[in-house]
Order: sequence, then structure tokens, then C-alpha cells
Amino acid sequence: MLHGTALLAVSLAFGVTLSVAQSQAQDSAPTPDIVVTVPMPPDATLSADVQAPAIETAPATAQNEAEAKPATEPTSDPAVIVELPPEAPLNLDSQPTATIATPAPAPAEAQPSQVQQAETPPAAPASAQTADQSADQSILRDRIRQALASAVEAEPARTAKAQSQRREREAVAAFYTTRDNAPLWTDGKALTRAGTALVARLDRAGEDGLVLGDFRGVPTIANDEQAAATELALTNAAITYALQARGARIDPRTIGLITAKPDIPDVTTILTALAEASDSVGDRLAAFNPPQPGYRALREKLAELRREHPAIANQRIGPGPVLRVGMKDQRVPLLRARLGIDAESETDPLLYDIRVASAVADFNRANGLPAVNTLTARTIAKLSGGEPLRLEAELLSNMERWRWMPRDMGETRIEVNIPDYRVNVMRGSELIHSARVVVGKPQTPTPVFSDRMQHLIVNPYWNVPTSIIQKEMMPAYAKDPSYFQRRGYEVAKTRNGQLVVRQPPGERNALGHIKFMFPNEHAVYLHDTPSRGLFGNARRAYSHGCVRVDQPFRLAEVVLGKENGWSEQKVRAMVGGGERLVKLPETIPIHIEYFTAFVDDEGKVQLREDIYGYSRKVQAALGL
Repeated sequence: MLHGTALLAVSLAFGVTLSVAQSQAQDSAPTPDIVVTVPMPPDATLSADVQAPAIETAPATAQNEAEAKPATEPTSDPAVIVELPPEAPLNLDSQPTATIATPAPAPAEAQPSQVQQAETPPAAPASAQTADQSADQSILRDRIRQALASAVEAEPARTAKAQSQRREREAVAAFYTTRDNAPLWTDGKALTRAGTALVARLDRAGEDGLVLGDFRGVPTIANDEQAAATELALTNAAITYALQARGARIDPRTIGLITAKPDIPDVTTILTALAEASDSVGDRLAAFNPPQPGYRALREKLAELRREHPAIANQRIGPGPVLRVGMKDQRVPLLRARLGIDAESETDPLLYDIRVASAVADFNRANGLPAVNTLTARTIAKLSGGEPLRLEAELLSNMERWRWMPRDMGETRIEVNIPDYRVNVMRGSELIHSARVVVGKPQTPTPVFSDRMQHLIVNPYWNVPTSIIQKEMMPAYAKDPSYFQRRGYEVAKTRNGQLVVRQPPGERNALGHIKFMFPNEHAVYLHDTPSRGLFGNARRAYSHGCVRVDQPFRLAEVVLGKENGWSEQKVRAMVGGGERLVKLPETIPIHIEYFTAFVDDEGKVQLREDIYGYSRKVQAALGL
């Protein structure tokens, strides 16, 4: 995927810099339960140092951290429209089924929704009008209450997924109860201003790579049942948008060694925020997307790619279940068009019939796939091929991983991007230090997470992880009984007979002369290394999981603060002797990241090798 030669034409037109060809990896992850009834996309621990180090504390200084502010987008004229049947049932689960759709570019000129307006009757006396309006609102509120109650009791919650869905339906019902079931998006006859603003934002969900389903037609609000159904359908769509925007579609732990924790809001928080936003509901909903500049830059490049290749939005066949003869699916019409099959007049356009199945088998055979007549994910991937599409998928998968990052990453912060093999120290948008790093091998990957750097240790001991002792050292010891002695390791046994190995400070120490500590569940850290020749390699995935840094003494000066009297020379002067611990004046946020696509300072998209296969797995989970 994204091979340099195949991407050449796109790269020239789009300003893409391809660093290393990506490796292939496939996997899938279930989509978490999201909302009430709106249709949604388918679902070496290191030992502590034995010898207590001496402590030297650097002077403290104040450190300001700017509050990251959510980005907002101006709303366009609404183009997303909801179609409900003339007599919409009260049960939320009976709402029109939405086809899973791939994010599409917003039209150049979005057409406003043709929201049905009730004819204005002859004026009635003010008192009579007030009484009628009060009665209408009372009926509408009762319809909403009935629809919510019906949704909550729709089906027994026998599975964990069903229980989660029921809790979310109950949360929606509880929210409306607190407002006496007063509607947010409709007045009983048409959409309110807030409802119109919401529809406009939902129409632009694809700009952020979100997939809400297929809203079709004009919302017919001819009676109270339809008004209640419209109200709750839009509420469910808004919840889906907010949860997807915050990263609820994929559990990061299903992708790899990723313990980043997306900030997923609950249903009540979402609806309360939107209710308080009133006419600015569109901007408030958009603000659930990541606020970081890195995300916004990728979003802009996605829009640019879609402008330059407008056909890509119509080329992709969305994800879904495996299709077999006799099944019906919303993707079949596009599949027919792609394969050049005209539907016979009497044929249900959604039917996956024998003609379509035969054409799929022929396509599979011609493209080196098993010649089966079922529509599988592999067939969809081939049908949706093309370099612009692959670049779009790369941008979207990296945008999705931004949703897992802390929304406030810190004014002064340290970022290690694993596929880029670099550590950057940032102050706001200013890069104040950058250096090469060596990261974990694919077999022993560096974990993806965020923490805070607290101190550094000069002349560190290396307490060898048990996994390395068992897998590497003991086999070597079995062949050479002098293995530990010749390499200067200290070996001891605990009371329970477990072997403990550590390497004392010195030139041969695997951690070099200094390590940077941010205590975490993975027991990983940044450190110096005696194997400095590896920094000259383009591909630098060699470690057991920790991050080896080039220019470690320069990094020490930056994190301790030259303004606090620290310099490279002062830190180097501490080398030799026993361990010495130096606390940072203030802890600094550190983020171990995994981005295979990012925008550089010149506005060009940079692509990196997917060394752990995480991008491919995210794309598979999103159906890209």
C-alpha cells in the first residue's frame, strides 16, 4: 500500500513526500456501540534500579501551558436531509435504515434542505393561538416520551453490546425527561434554527472522515408522530457524530500496543453541550473533533485531495457484511455500476443476484483473488483501488489516530513519532529541539501512550528485563558460562530463585550515560546508547521497546532549562561514578505517537513506513 512508484503521479500533484515504502498488515477491529437507534458502521517490564541514586534538584521555574482550543468550522447550507415515512412508528428501532456510507466531499455549493413548512392558517385570536400552541407542544412532548420509552424496551439486553445500547437509550430518555421531553430540533411543524444548523453540520461529517449513514429525502413533519421521529433521529445522529469525532469507533488496544485513552464523552454530556449551544450547535458539534494543529493540517490536505480528485468519493464501495446470492444490501447498485451490470426492470436494485455474483467471481479471478462469487472485504479493496483512494485512506487513518491523543498536549511538550524515528521538543508551534531516535522492533514495539517526564538519571544501571534474560541471555550463558562475567553484568538470585541481572554504569552500559524517566506501566524510557552507528540508518527499528536518542546531552539541556543554569557541558561533567538523579524543574508532557502521515512546515504531506502495521489495521477497521 502506498508504494512510492505507484504514488508518483499523485505525489507530484499533491505535494506528497514519501519516505519509506509501507509494509502490509491486515486486521480488523469491532466498532464500539455508539448510540440509541441510529444505524451505525458495523461494528517486558523493567525492574526498578537496585542502587538508590543521589538526588540533585534543578531550580524550579514556572511553565505555562496553553489551553488547546477546539477548532470550529463555519456551517454551510444544509444538504443532509432526513426522510421519514408518512406514518413513522414510535419505536426508535423502526427508523429508516441508513446505508453505511463512505465520507464524501462536501459539494461546492451545498443545496439547502427543503424542510417542509406548514401552511399558515388565517390568524386566530392571540389567546386561542397560545392555547393551541400549548396543546400542540404538550402532544409533541408526549409523542417524544412514548417513542423514547418504546426504544428503551425495544428488545431484551442479553449481550454486553445490547446492554451498552440500552444504557445509551436510557441516557437519551433521561436527558429528555429533565427537559420535560421538550424538543431540541423541531417545533412540531418544521426544523428549528438549531435543527437546521445541526443538519448542516451533519452534512459535512465526511470532511472529518466521519460516517453517519445515509440521510435521504425531505423531513416530512406533517403530524406529531413524524415530528417526534425527526427529533429523535437527529438526536441520535448528533450523538453518533460526537462519539465518532472523539474516537469511539475503534478501541486502540485492538490495533496494537497502544494504551492511549480517547476522551469519550457520555450521552448526557453531548446533549447538554448541544442544548446549551442553541444557534451555534453546528460549531459546538464540530468542536468534538480533535483541536490539534496536526489533525487540522491533515483535514485540510484531505479536502485538497478531494478537490483535485472529485471522483474518489464516488469510487469507494463501503464496508459491510459478506454478500451472498439472495441477500439485499445498499451497496449493490454501486457494485452493479462498477461491474457494468444493468439491473433488469423487475429486479430489486438492492438484490445481490446471480448475475452480480457471477460478475464478482469473474472480477476476483481477473485480479488474483479466489474466484468466489461472494463480495468480501478483499474484493471491495480491489474494487476501491487507485492511488488517490489509497492516499485518502492514509490521511483518514492518521486523522483517526489523532482522536486518541490528549486534547491538551501541553504548551511545552516532547513528541516521539515512531514511524518518523524522531523526537521533537515543542513550545507551542515552535520546534526547539529535534533529534533522531531508534525505536522498538516490530516484534518488540515501542508502546503508544502519553505521560509526563519527571527526572533524568546520569550514569544509570541497566536492570535487564526478565524477557531479555530468558530469551537472549540464558541461551548464550548455556553455550558460554563466562557470558555474564565477560560482559560485566552483575548477577543475583532473589529469594524465590528468580535470576536478576543488571549492568553497572560505564561505557559499555546499554543505556549509555543518561536516561530520561517518565514512570509508566510499560517501563519504557528515553536513553543514550553506545551503539551510535545505528542513527545513520534510514530505518531505525532495533530496540526492545525503549527509545534510544541521539544528542542526549543536548536533550538534557533543553528539558532541564538553560535558563535554570543547565548546559550540555554541565550534564556531561556528571558522567562517571555512581547514579545521579536530577529532577526536572517541572514535569513535561511526553507523547509517544504513531503517525505515518503528517504535514511538514512547508505544507507538504510526509508519508512514512507503517512499521508496525497500525495504519493498515485502522484502515481495515474503518472499512477503507
